[in-house]
Amino acid sequence: MTLAPVDYVILAIYFGFVLGIGWRLRKRVSTSGDFLLSGRSVPVWITSLAFLAANLGAQELIGMSASGAKYGIMTAHFYWVGAVPAMLFVGVFMMPFYYGSRARSVPEYLKLRFDEKTRAFNAFTFATMTVFSSGISMYALGLLLQLVLGWSFTASVLCSAAIVLAYTFLGGLTSAIYNEVLQFFLIVLGFSPLAALAVTKAGGWDGMAARIPAVMTHSWKYLGSASENPMGVEVFGLVAGLGFVLSFGYWCTDFLVVQRAMAADSMSAARRTPLLAALPKMMIPFIVIVPGIAGLALSRMATGYHLPMKNGGPDYDQVLTTLMAQFYPAGMLGVGLTGLMASFMSGMAGNVTAFNTVWTYDIYQSYIRPGAPDQHYLKVGRVTTIVGVALSICTAYLAQHYNNIMDLLQLVFGFVNAPLFATFLLGMFWKRSTGHGAFTGLLGGTIAAALTHGLTVAEGKGGWLAELHHFPSTMAQNFWIAIFAWSTCFLATIAVSLATRPRAEGELSGLVYGLTKIPHQEGVPWYQRPGPLAVLVGGLLVLLNVWFF
Repeated sequence: MTLAPVDYVILAIYFGFVLGIGWRLRKRVSTSGDFLLSGRSVPVWITSLAFLAANLGAQELIGMSASGAKYGIMTAHFYWVGAVPAMLFVGVFMMPFYYGSRARSVPEYLKLRFDEKTRAFNAFTFATMTVFSSGISMYALGLLLQLVLGWSFTASVLCSAAIVLAYTFLGGLTSAIYNEVLQFFLIVLGFSPLAALAVTKAGGWDGMAARIPAVMTHSWKYLGSASENPMGVEVFGLVAGLGFVLSFGYWCTDFLVVQRAMAADSMSAARRTPLLAALPKMMIPFIVIVPGIAGLALSRMATGYHLPMKNGGPDYDQVLTTLMAQFYPAGMLGVGLTGLMASFMSGMAGNVTAFNTVWTYDIYQSYIRPGAPDQHYLKVGRVTTIVGVALSICTAYLAQHYNNIMDLLQLVFGFVNAPLFATFLLGMFWKRSTGHGAFTGLLGGTIAAALTHGLTVAEGKGGWLAELHHFPSTMAQNFWIAIFAWSTCFLATIAVSLATRPRAEGELSGLVYGLTKIPHQEGVPWYQRPGPLAVLVGGLLVLLNVWFF
């Protein structure tokens, strides 16, 4: 891939804007709350786009394009089944608990609802997960800079990490959120033309469908049996593993995205944040998945494009960048690369800001040095930002062992978010659940995930205890890891809760459904109320699933 001078100019302008936002917002950071929580003062349209962009990292752009080439339009289930329904649920039902409790983080909510040991368990596992997620983003950008600039992987990782560290260190969460909004528009601008060019070159949707297996162009038709589709899943595994456990586990409990909604300036804005974000979320597959499908079709045509190879097989993670090199002219290539770098920074900064908040408030303040002055915690938050970036650099090298980084990402979510969602579901909607039950469930769910991974094999991954079962794909293995983790946590929490003493109802006000006052907005226009917005988004979602059935 060769860059023209205009491409370098576009990249330089973008980096200037990113660092400028951090420099400009540094004056608004005077307390730890300003740095880690944005002072709950961000407008709803900003938090909505940041809620979406925080999940639109490089691992999603590269990983979803890779999955498009590997699995076809079934990959859209990560949006239409594995994201939007959960986004509606968290906005309508769960955000009143998060925002109303005034908790500063998801682990802190667990402390308020259950007890200290439950908060501690989640704080440590979540901190570990954010480091892995951030490292995957860093790995994705390292590949890009290696391809584009010819740098070594190590130099690429270090350079990109330094840029994200600079603006996050200066402006904290507010800087990350405003940069995420900028990055969202750059991503759309940078990749919409690629989708259009690749599909047009492949002869449109009908032309692609004629050159690739029929299973690659249908989202539901071939889910009757795991042997009928390249993802190796059936309806139950997809709906239960992805659509319920992984999806709700991520969007409803992952502090990375919840933090964006909690930065909103009111309860109403916090509830509408995920609902408004769901509208553009439904359209993202046409920008990030369709190019991968088109790449597969183009590799079977006389266009000069071939799928990149790695270790004797297709390297799906390189599909997006090689398509850009093939079809983007000078100038447009710079815009596309800027969009890709923006997606990396969006994902990495989101994970770093979530990591520093959880570490500072839920680990350091709680167990290492409680009762210190606020300026001390502000300093710790900034130092933790540096440490988080350094740890992410280490985990970036682990991602090199996978040919599709989405496989690794979903594995991490299966260990952390899947059991956590069972805990939240019972904690928010069953007042009888106890702290002992929640802790036992989380521990049991995590162990169940480890055992499932250790006793099953997929594409050479897992089986480190014994090879009792072989899955046709790593993604199918991930779905079942999540199902077993959630089920174990759910049942263990119920069993132990019934055997232990619950808290008094008076202590659960604002934390449990039925004991929390949900705001009713009489006389407010329908488009500013969560219920009607959720119905509108849900209707559009059904239409998309029917259209690509």
